[in-house]
Amino acid sequence: MPAPAGEIAFQNKAAVYAILFRCAAETLTTIAADPKHLGAQLGVTAVLHTWGQTLQHHPHIHCVVPGGGPSLDGTRWVACRPGFFLPVRVLSRLFRRLFLQELQAAFAAGELGFFGALAHLADPTAFAARLNQLRRTDWVVYAKPPFGGPEQVLAYLGRYTHRVAIANSRLISLADGKVSFSWKDYRQNRKTKVMTLDADEFIRRFLLHSLPDGFHRIRHYGFLANGGRNDKIALCRQLLAVRNAPTDQEAGDDPLTKCEIPVCPHCGGTMRRVDVVPRACARDHPFRCDTS
Repeated sequence: MPAPAGEIAFQNKAAVYAILFRCAAETLTTIAADPKHLGAQLGVTAVLHTWGQTLQHHPHIHCVVPGGGPSLDGTRWVACRPGFFLPVRVLSRLFRRLFLQELQAAFAAGELGFFGALAHLADPTAFAARLNQLRRTDWVVYAKPPFGGPEQVLAYLGRYTHRVAIANSRLISLADGKVSFSWKDYRQNRKTKVMTLDADEFIRRFLLHSLPDGFHRIRHYGFLANGGRNDKIALCRQLLAVRNAPTDQEAGDDPLTKCEIPVCPHCGGTMRRVDVVPRACARDHPFRCDTS
C-alpha cells in the first residue's frame, strides 16, 4: 500500500488488512482466469507483513502462487510461460481499483475510525480527496519466480511466516538504553547496515506490528482455499500426472512435512515438543493448553 493508505490501515487494522487480503487474492484469481492472460483457476497462499527492514509500518502481502492451474473447465493443466506469470501493470491497476472500492464501501458503512492527525478524514469530502490522491498513485505489484525450487520456497516459509518484525539474529546489542540491529538497504544494492535506536523507540516500532486478537495473517484462496481443497488438489495432481500423496512411511521425505510448524489451537503461537505422552495414557490425560 502507498503511505497515505498505510496510515488509514494502521488506525483500522482489522478492517483494512482484511481488505488487503481480499483484494490481493481477487486480483490474482481474476487476471489468471482471463483467457487473454492465463485462463486458469489459481491457488494462492497469502501472508501479511506489516514491517520493513527498519521496523517502520509498511503493510503488504506476500503471495506464493503455483505457476499455473486447472483450466476453467477443469479438463487440463494450464502453465504460465517460462519466466513470466501475469502482467504486473495489469495486476497493479486492478488491485488499486478493487482496494479503493472496498475502502470507500467500508467508510460508507461506518467501519473506519480516524484519530489524531487523521481525524479530518472522518469528513466525507476529506476522505474522498484522500481516495483521489491514491487513484493517481502507482501501486507497486511485483512478481518473480523463486530462486530455488519448491523445497526452498517451503523451507523459507516454514522459517518466515511465524516471525514478527525482526529475527533474533539481527539484534546486535542493548547498551546504555539503546538497541542496535542490522538491516538491509535495498536502495543500495541490499547493503547491510547497522541502526541504533533508543530502547523505547525500538519497542514502539516493534509494537506497530501487533495484530488484532484472532486475526489470521496466513490465508489461502482459489484451489488452495480450505473449502474443497483436498478435492481440488487431487484434481491438480491428476492433471499433472503426479503420484498420489506420500504414505505415512514416505511423509518424512515430503518438504511440506519437513517444514510444517505446529501451531497452538488456542492462541496461534508456535508449539515446541517437550515430551510425548504414550498412546495408552492419552485417554487419561486430555490436551490442556498451557502457554506459560
